[in-house]
Amino acid sequence: MSAIPAYKQELIKLTLTSGILTFGEFTLKSGRKSPYFFNCGLFCKGKLIRGISEAYARTIAEYSAQHPEFEFDVLFGPAYKGIPLCATAAEKLAGIDEAKYGDVAFAYNRKEVKDHGEGGLMVGESLKGKKVVVVDDVMTAGTAIREAISIIKSQGGELVGIIVALDRQEKTPSQSEKEGKGDDGSDRPSTIGQVRQETGVPVLAVITLDDVIGGAKGMATEEQIKSMEAYKQKYGAN
Repeated sequence: MSAIPAYKQELIKLTLTSGILTFGEFTLKSGRKSPYFFNCGLFCKGKLIRGISEAYARTIAEYSAQHPEFEFDVLFGPAYKGIPLCATAAEKLAGIDEAKYGDVAFAYNRKEVKDHGEGGLMVGESLKGKKVVVVDDVMTAGTAIREAISIIKSQGGELVGIIVALDRQEKTPSQSEKEGKGDDGSDRPSTIGQVRQETGVPVLAVITLDDVIGGAKGMATEEQIKSMEAYKQKYGAN
């Protein structure tokens, strides 16, 4: 496994010391028993939101530098967790290169359409005719991302990319798992892989499970590292 970039290493350290990334036994919606849990809702202090927003911005900027055709106008944050993420990531992008990213805007949706004041579903920059990148926390079943894509389309925007904080790199639940019978062992793509295939746009992740495994060494116990490796061996996506 190659060394991960310093900003990713710093983010992993930050999540471990702040309790955002924890180890134990956690039951996921799929019924799987995960040896780790990543709670993006805890990025709720100044130094924490600074750390994650810088990592989002660096990930987007690095991808953009490697793919000059990747252009965007607006960062869209689905309510609710995506709201602070899109706003702070836009600010950090402007800090990286104001000439290139200073006019990148952000927008987010309301859960309930407002019928007074400025009204409507959206807050922030109009998406009409704009190239849009979705900024969200994690992608589990992909439901929230698909809803976000539907909103972008309804507002006249063009989806050009998606970025999440963590790619768990695990395959989607099998039918036998959904029936409570356990995984059938078949090869399946991850939710991120599915969404990438469905949309045809880049789906980026600030960190992956591989990054966590590599970056947590020296901070997590050997047992915790081995548990994550075993989990990936069992549920890793093809």
